[in-house]
Amino acid sequence: MEAEEEGQNQLELLCRLIPLRQTYTLWFLLASHVFFAITAILGNSLIIAAVYRASSLHPPSKTLFRSLALTDLFVGLLADSIFIVFLITLDSKGSEICVSFYKISYSTSQILSSVSLSILTAISVDRLYALILGLRYRQIVTLKRVRLFLVFSWTQGIAFGLAVLINPLIAPYYSLVGIAVCLLTSVCCYTKIYKRLRHQQAQIQVLQLNILQGPSINPEERLNMARYRKTVSTCLWILLTLVVCYLPFMVVSALIVFKTMTSSLAFACTFSATLVNLNSTLNPFLYCWKIRDVRRAVIDTVREVFSRSSN
Repeated sequence: MEAEEEGQNQLELLCRLIPLRQTYTLWFLLASHVFFAITAILGNSLIIAAVYRASSLHPPSKTLFRSLALTDLFVGLLADSIFIVFLITLDSKGSEICVSFYKISYSTSQILSSVSLSILTAISVDRLYALILGLRYRQIVTLKRVRLFLVFSWTQGIAFGLAVLINPLIAPYYSLVGIAVCLLTSVCCYTKIYKRLRHQQAQIQVLQLNILQGPSINPEERLNMARYRKTVSTCLWILLTLVVCYLPFMVVSALIVFKTMTSSLAFACTFSATLVNLNSTLNPFLYCWKIRDVRRAVIDTVREVFSRSSN
């Protein structure tokens, strides 16, 4: 009971300390979240429709991409919308309305962001397995196992969101540990992918040097080398996006755990939450831009929509 009261007092303190009332910062955050909501809804809706057309994707991988897009779609529909209302209530005289909407917004964002981050981490593991397991990949990464993972992710996400509603002080501890584990896992996976691809590319370059006296490297090997470069580039972009969007929130969570709430920390909490929601807007564009099968499916879907509208 004392922990619940302390959590409630922490939220009231946060609503009073956020230095946004009647400032350009408030309008900037409002405009940003409106833009994030619209782009997340449109972008992820397009990815969901396009992934169905990407027949070359392995079914478990397709399920992960579709689930990520669906979760990010809910971020635009729910988390961003509720956060916009919370920002508006900062201008109200009473703090009870602000606290209520902040609890709902924080709980919703925690549910969806934790599920989204879990799926992003699973995708990094899936890409690593696809590279190192070879023919065994389809035997180990099955549709049943992916579905079980998604059920677990949503179960723990909803349980965490409900716990945040009861006691908001739980959130910083969970975010600190959960984000750290997911980011560390993704960093390890993409680092291994990068090293493995660099090793394979070095082998191809050695092969090319050894046959300088004979025929040049064949077109298939050149194509593989180009694919290696694109895959490495994709991994680095995904990893960079994860770190930029989630690391600030992890740092702020650590500060909330070990320090007293101040106006600067309250503002940092609001801004870092904005970066977390930004990830759901960036994901569809990142995967559309960097993954060839998804990009082709998106182009075919857009062409079909325009052809129907023209007819």
